[in-house]
Amino acid sequence: MFFPISQAHVSPIYLVVVGFVIGVLGGFFGVGGSFIAGPALRAVGIDWNFAVGTDLAHIVGKSVVAAKRHRALGNVDLRLGLIMALGTIAGAEGGAQLIEMLKRAGNVNLVVSIVSIVIYVGISGFMIWESSKTLAQLKGRKAQKKNTARHSKSDESAFEHVTKAIQRWRVPPLISLPQSGVTISLWIILLVAFVGGLFSGFLGGGAGYIRMPSMVYVLGIPTHLAVGTDLFEIIISASYGTFTHAIKGNVDILIALVMNTGAAVGAQLGAISTQYFTGPKIRLAFVPLPLVGAAIVIYTMFSGHKL
Repeated sequence: MFFPISQAHVSPIYLVVVGFVIGVLGGFFGVGGSFIAGPALRAVGIDWNFAVGTDLAHIVGKSVVAAKRHRALGNVDLRLGLIMALGTIAGAEGGAQLIEMLKRAGNVNLVVSIVSIVIYVGISGFMIWESSKTLAQLKGRKAQKKNTARHSKSDESAFEHVTKAIQRWRVPPLISLPQSGVTISLWIILLVAFVGGLFSGFLGGGAGYIRMPSMVYVLGIPTHLAVGTDLFEIIISASYGTFTHAIKGNVDILIALVMNTGAAVGAQLGAISTQYFTGPKIRLAFVPLPLVGAAIVIYTMFSGHKL
């Protein structure tokens, strides 16, 4: 099927399947799925600037479905999500401007590909270390294991000592988050959100692959709440990202709509599934996903072929 906006020939079945898979992953892990969607669009010949902008447009619809389900499960901290949206929007604009600079320089595909690989591999490497270490610690504590419900929203992290040190950085104003059980400096929340937004505008998607782990490891938010809150925040930030990329001519709305037919169903399934896994297990299961995105980017770079 030919999509005139991006001048690309792509199978609609391929787009629906990609949308469904990303919907399941997004609903379960609280991410936009750009670490797979961006490379998947690039792999069928869509330029990176269109892959980034179109992915953002598709993520808005999918995140509405998933966030609504997580809200019903009690996994959304509205106060935190609204605050993070402010920082993310500022960062997303910065990322979009970087894309424009690279477009003018004529090397957008190479630079974005290299940055994608480094970020994806780095996140997976850190999370496999942390989640594996945490699960090993919990396995040795049978008493605590008996007192912890399998789907408990409170969880532990091997990175907890660093998280607590960050929370002790009491630079005013301090923000109380009763839903998450955390009180932390507003500036830390905004910094985490800004960095996530920067990568959102630069690499596409909602940047949940950075923000969800950051909410757990930096802010100390329980994993289940980080998943649901990130999806809620993505609705706001990805909407802005879609707008700013659209006025720059980087969005193929037809491709986004086709992807959303599969994503809407997948997002529901993913959100419901989080009830049956503990936080460390969700984080460990997350590890392979950025690596898949990195593998697709590497294949496209070095083979010169489209999937």
